[in-house]
Amino acid sequence: MSDCKISNQLRRLRFEHGEMTQQELAEAIGVTRQTINAIELGKYSPSLEVAFKMVAVLGVAIDDAFRYEGKPPRRR
Repeated sequence: MSDCKISNQLRRLRFEHGEMTQQELAEAIGVTRQTINAIELGKYSPSLEVAFKMVAVLGVAIDDAFRYEGKPPRRR
């Protein structure tokens, strides 16, 4: 799974959403500001639940916020 990389556009989307702070997004979805920071920096991949909550608050589609950049798994 080391080839898995999920990039995101959360920082840009927050600013386009009324210059929302990390703290405001965190409070809106029930996580810490540190969690939002780690996700934005690519140090942590959010759960599906957190990812869907984020895009709901930001008013965008999931693929506008997150992008999978990795090799597809090998078929056996």
